[in-house]
Amino acid sequence: MRASISTLSVLAAGASALQIPLFLSEKQAPVEPASDDDYHGEKPQVSSSALQDLISGNKLYARARKLYEIAKLGEDEYNHPTRVIGSAGHDGTLSYIYETILALGHYYDISNQSFPAVSGNVFESRLVLGDEVPKSASPFGLTPPTKNRQPVHGTVIYVENEGCELGDFPASVKNNIAFVKRGKCPFGTKSEHAGIKGAAAVVVYDLGSKDGIGGTLGTPSPKHIATFGIGGEDAKPILKKLKNKEYVDAIAYIDAEVKQIATTNIIAQTTFGDQDNCVMLGAHSDSVAEGPGINDDGSGTLSLLEVASQLTKFNVSNCVRFGWWAGEEEGLLGSDYYVATLPKEENQKIRLFMDYDMMASPNFAYQIYNATNAANPNGSEELRDLYIDWYKEQGLNYTFIPFDGRSDYDGFIRHGIPGGGIATGAEGVKTKEEAERFGGKAGGWYDPCYHQLCDDLSNVNITAWVVNTKLIAHSVATYARSFKGFPKRTESVAAKDYAEGVKYHGSKLFI
Repeated sequence: MRASISTLSVLAAGASALQIPLFLSEKQAPVEPASDDDYHGEKPQVSSSALQDLISGNKLYARARKLYEIAKLGEDEYNHPTRVIGSAGHDGTLSYIYETILALGHYYDISNQSFPAVSGNVFESRLVLGDEVPKSASPFGLTPPTKNRQPVHGTVIYVENEGCELGDFPASVKNNIAFVKRGKCPFGTKSEHAGIKGAAAVVVYDLGSKDGIGGTLGTPSPKHIATFGIGGEDAKPILKKLKNKEYVDAIAYIDAEVKQIATTNIIAQTTFGDQDNCVMLGAHSDSVAEGPGINDDGSGTLSLLEVASQLTKFNVSNCVRFGWWAGEEEGLLGSDYYVATLPKEENQKIRLFMDYDMMASPNFAYQIYNATNAANPNGSEELRDLYIDWYKEQGLNYTFIPFDGRSDYDGFIRHGIPGGGIATGAEGVKTKEEAERFGGKAGGWYDPCYHQLCDDLSNVNITAWVVNTKLIAHSVATYARSFKGFPKRTESVAAKDYAEGVKYHGSKLFI
C-alpha cells in the first residue's frame, strides 16, 4: 500500500497546476527514512489514557485555521470558500491530508484510491404553482436543468399511486408538471418515469414534512427531468384544487449541471500490528458546494489527522487503518466505492469500522449511533457500548441516534462489517430535555450553519470537539491494543430491516 514515487508525483503535479500549496507546517517537514527498529522497538504499547492526553483544542483549532485557508482556494470558481469535490478547495484538502500522513515517515503506508464521481450543482431555481411560490420548494440533488435551462410552463397533473410504476403517470403529463407523492420508491424512479412520459418537470410532495424535502435523485439517468420537492403545507391547497378538478398552472425553472469527475479516497494504515486484524475509522474530506465545511466534516477529518499523528508515538498490536472519503456529500460515493471494491479476504480483515462525521457542532449533543447486533453485523453493539462506557466514565450525558444511512458507515454495514460512531448533530432540532442535559439552545439546530456558508471557523464548539477527539483516541487505542472480547468477523450482512428502514443515502433522502 505504500505510495509510489509516481503516485506522489502525480498528486504533487496536480496540486502545482492548481496552485495548491503542500501545507506542511514547520513540524511536518519530510522525514528521513527510518529503520523498523524506530517503530517497533523503543515505543511503548499504545494506551487509551496516554493517547487521549496528547489531544488538545489548540492543535485541533490550528488545523481548522489551515483547512479554512484551503477552502478559500474554491473562491475563484464558487465565489466563496468551499471544499466540494472537483473544486480547488477539495484538491487542496487532499494534498493537506496526504502530506500530513506522508510526513509521519514509515509508520503508515498511504495510498490514493481514485474513482469516478458524480457532481451536481444548482445555480438558480424557481417554482410557481398557481399564483403561489411555495416557500418549501427546493430542487433535488443531482437534478438536471429544465429544457434549455429556461422556464417551462404547463398544467399541474396529479399522479396516482406515488409514481413508482410507469403506468401511474397519465398521458396528460406530457409537456406538463407532474405532481407526485413521496412514497415507497426512490425519487429518481419517479423522475425517470415522468421523463419517459414526456413531462416538463416533476414536483414531489411530502405531506408529513412542513419544511420540504432535502432529497436527491441519486445515480443520474438520461431520463431524469428537472425535479423539485415541497412540504405538506404548500402541497395541501394544490391537492385540494386538483381533487376538485380545478385547473392549476405552473412555472418551473432550474439552471443546473450534473457532471462526472474523478476524485480520490486517501487510506493510511500502520505498517505494523496484525495486518489481518484491523481497526478502521473514517471521515469525509469534502464539503457541500455552499460552504467551507469546517464542522461538516472538517472536524472529523482533522480529528483523524490529529489522532493519526499522535498514534505514531506508540506501538500497536493490531493494525489501524484511517480512511478519508471523498464524495460523501454527493451520496456516500467514496466509502461505497471503497467497500464495494474490497476483495472478500480484505473485507474480512476489517474487524470494525468507526464513522466520525461532525464532531464539533455549536449547539451539540453527544450522540451515539444506536447499533445493535440484531439489526447490524455482529460487533456493532459492542462498539456502541464502548462509547456508552466512556461517556459514563467521564461523567457526561449521551443520547442515541438511529442508523439511517446518513453517513459513511452505511456501505460497511451493508457489506457485513460491524460499525458505529458518534456525532454532535446536524440540522436536527435540540429538545428542551437535551438542552438541560447538554446545555445550549432548545428549539435550535444542533449546527445552525449546517450546509451553509457560515460553517467556518466560528462554527465549531471546541469543548465538544476535544471531548469527542479524545473518545476517538480511546476507540483507536482500545482496539489497536486488543480485540479481546470483541466478536470474530462473520460473513453475515446487515439484517433485512436495516436495508428496508434506511431512507437516506448521505445527507439527502433518496426515498
